[in-house]
Amino acid sequence: MDLFEYQGKQLFAQFGIPVSEGRVARTPEEARAAAQELGGQVVVKAQVLTGGRGKAGGVKLAEDPADAEQKAKDIIGLDIRGHVVETLWIEKASDIAKEYYLSITFDRGAKKPLFMFTTQGGIEIEEVAANDPDALVRLHVDPLQGFQPWVARRLVYGAGVEDPSEQKQIAAIVEKLYRCFVESDAMLTEINPLIVTPDGEVKALDSKFTVDDSALFRHAAIAELRDTSAADPLEALAREKGVTYVKLDGSVGILGNGAGLSMSTVDVVVTAGGKPANFCDLGGGGNAQGVVDALEVITRDEQVRSIFFNIFGGITRCDEVARGILEALELMQIETPIVVRLDGTNSEEGRQILRDAAPPNLHVEPTMLDAARRAVELAA
Repeated sequence: MDLFEYQGKQLFAQFGIPVSEGRVARTPEEARAAAQELGGQVVVKAQVLTGGRGKAGGVKLAEDPADAEQKAKDIIGLDIRGHVVETLWIEKASDIAKEYYLSITFDRGAKKPLFMFTTQGGIEIEEVAANDPDALVRLHVDPLQGFQPWVARRLVYGAGVEDPSEQKQIAAIVEKLYRCFVESDAMLTEINPLIVTPDGEVKALDSKFTVDDSALFRHAAIAELRDTSAADPLEALAREKGVTYVKLDGSVGILGNGAGLSMSTVDVVVTAGGKPANFCDLGGGGNAQGVVDALEVITRDEQVRSIFFNIFGGITRCDEVARGILEALELMQIETPIVVRLDGTNSEEGRQILRDAAPPNLHVEPTMLDAARRAVELAA
């Protein structure tokens, strides 16, 4: 789950990471009132779950409350990479002497949290990695050992921070950010830029914060921050129905039982020359209601031209899945061609059930590759 900037900053503040004072506003009038409370120059910042706000005109400096109201009028309703701005963060303006970058992400390959720090903040970290890789300090933390003070020192000295006051402040923020990352079950906590003011104060000027969806049951307060209106409507529907679904941009709808098989199905559709429209995991079962829920989500996508059911029967019996598919088709009107591949426990029985029923838009294939090719052909 991605958080808005202001939500991430509120969590940062809870862990003692210094951030600028600000207010949430959803109307130009609220923006004016917020600027009045904060006093002086303020920055009016669009709150959207995507990057590129500044280039799109979603971040503007305002001189006074009246100017903040006008800037809010300009930004509210702005479309930034498909995200329409509905919420603003009105923040007290900060003078900037230096911009650094600091983040922690979960490195799935190493199975460890990964710190990244550079004195070249304010730009995309990918650009730093590509253009000046030596300027980027990367450091894994062993989760069994936890955070140790030498980690912060290695980052600060490795990046070439020379000012003793900055070193001390950054080291403290590094430790607090790690605690925030672990205790929030985050997958990413990023500060870009981590600024140094002319007075030598170090603080977080921005926040990018992603929490592991699977851990939200432990964090009720964070779960309540989810903005369902900002999510993809199909993914929101899937979440409501308990379906594991990720929207992609192809034309072949995919439904498998099990995350590993579903990912393999995405790959084999690409191998067959097609483009997957989604990742959808039916889970271990194949009952009619589960199939209906998954199909309802998949068929809401107007890009879907064919649907590929890829089922492997382990504990799940393929004949039960076949009956579930037929029951689902009786409950729903689906004209989109459906290709089914069944393998594993009672697969032949399952295939025979589907052949006997013979719905006009249902095609049974013996192998995963054959089914992928047929689904790609039907989607053309």
